[in-house]
Amino acid sequence: MKTVQHNFKKIIVILAVLVGINIAGHFIFKRFDLTADKRYTLSETSLQIVDEITEPVYIDVFLEGNFPGEFKKLQTETQQLLEEFKAENPNVIFQFVNPLDEEANRDETIQSFLERGLTPVNVTVNEKGQQTQEVVFPWAIATCGDKSIKVPLLKNMMGASTAEKVISSVQHLEYAFANAINSVSKEKQKRVAVIKGNGELHDILIADFVKSVRDNYYIGTFTLDSVAKNPNESLKYLKKYDLAVIAKPTEVFTDAEKQVLDQFVINGGKTLWLMDHVSMEMDSLMQTGENLAFPRDLNLNDMFFKYGIRIRPDLIKDLMNTPIALATGQQGSATQYSQFPWFFSPAVYSESANPIVSNLDVIKFEFANPIEPLKNDINKTVLLTSSKYSKLIGTPSEINLNMVEERPEQKEFAGGGNYPVAVLLEGKFHSAFENRVLAFNDNTFKPVGKDNKMIVISDGDVIKNQLDKNFQPLELGYDKWTNNLYANKEFLMNCVNYLLDDNGLINIRSKEVNLPMLDKEKVVENYTTSQIITVGLPLVVLLVFGLVFTFLRKRKYSK
Repeated sequence: MKTVQHNFKKIIVILAVLVGINIAGHFIFKRFDLTADKRYTLSETSLQIVDEITEPVYIDVFLEGNFPGEFKKLQTETQQLLEEFKAENPNVIFQFVNPLDEEANRDETIQSFLERGLTPVNVTVNEKGQQTQEVVFPWAIATCGDKSIKVPLLKNMMGASTAEKVISSVQHLEYAFANAINSVSKEKQKRVAVIKGNGELHDILIADFVKSVRDNYYIGTFTLDSVAKNPNESLKYLKKYDLAVIAKPTEVFTDAEKQVLDQFVINGGKTLWLMDHVSMEMDSLMQTGENLAFPRDLNLNDMFFKYGIRIRPDLIKDLMNTPIALATGQQGSATQYSQFPWFFSPAVYSESANPIVSNLDVIKFEFANPIEPLKNDINKTVLLTSSKYSKLIGTPSEINLNMVEERPEQKEFAGGGNYPVAVLLEGKFHSAFENRVLAFNDNTFKPVGKDNKMIVISDGDVIKNQLDKNFQPLELGYDKWTNNLYANKEFLMNCVNYLLDDNGLINIRSKEVNLPMLDKEKVVENYTTSQIITVGLPLVVLLVFGLVFTFLRKRKYSK
């Protein structure tokens, strides 16, 4: 009787402990990340963004369906990351949807996704020895109220395997979703000005950039023509903006216009400069077959010198380049095009750990100029450089399309290379008009500014999008002639976000993830051995354990 009562008390105690643990678990929540790289541990910035959500954010993930293991891995990583967001704030609500679930509406669905800019990926599925082609939409849509934004889940990487793309994409997931949630859950605050009035790129040629910036910031046009009539009022109005984008000016800046831009910088305004210091256009070269490249003087050299850099009026010729497509004949009524290496279009890969350029694919430059950092108190970070197999071509110089036939050797490029083409400047800038006569009287003039930052890119075409046959803008970075998609848009958006980001969101891009992937070739080579180890060995162990357990049990109770 005592034994029964004792057992009953033990059961009561165990039940009480379990109930207590469940009650405590309702109020105290803790998740443990046991991965070596802490990939499921959200950064402080992500936690801050998610904690500030006050109304539901709905995330529809279209990564659902029958697809290879690499995409299953991306699906799993996406789900586990979103579970972390949801665990932090239940206002994050997500679901995985197969957009092609209804076979009858397949074509209409694909077309509707394409119209929204959600490009599918064709993948090969191996199932029971048979190969089939499947369409996958590696995208998500984040929605809050009447605001929505698309989230790319698979990064474009030219020449990379699907596994390599997935690894790179997983590293990008936290930033992609944190940025999307931040965009749809918060009102826009920062203002971006696109500077006009000095022959900058036409609006339609930067349309995709403007469209992308508009997701997170207010953006408008500021024309420097008004400076000639009322420079003080123009400066006062420009100071209302947080960032000025100067996209490939081709006309000389007056001293008054320079002073307005200079004082915008000195007063804390961020700037993104995309400059061409050599006059050379690919469009005109395609029409004439040859053209003269000559220095372009914009009257900005003294400003850049004061800020700590010099853009040299030379062209970079690079063995690591992006191709161009030239007509080589006709087949019937259709013109045939072939791709050729174009040494004046450097294919720039990032080797910097800076979050602006980390984990980026190739960026296309065109007739780029070298940037020379100068000694002063400004901190300079070289973001992008040409390859080590590049050299400088002085100007004036004749450029013609016959140069595609050149096959230079690497030794011709010895002793040069790695020329900076994008530089981040940070610090207290000194005015270009310090200790000089001002172009116009300004009672608010400051010779030295507060801590600030700017990015200088020595190629205006980096921001330029192409047009389709109906003269509609294509995605920035897409080359319709070679069908290649470069990382120009991601690079420029990172630049904008870095210059305007006060909560450190851009720093999430530096997160490193070590994602283990199966080596398919080794799996095939050791298929039988792998099956024995993964399937047969556990069964043998279980059988041995069963036999030993049965033997010991019989010996114990047979006495």
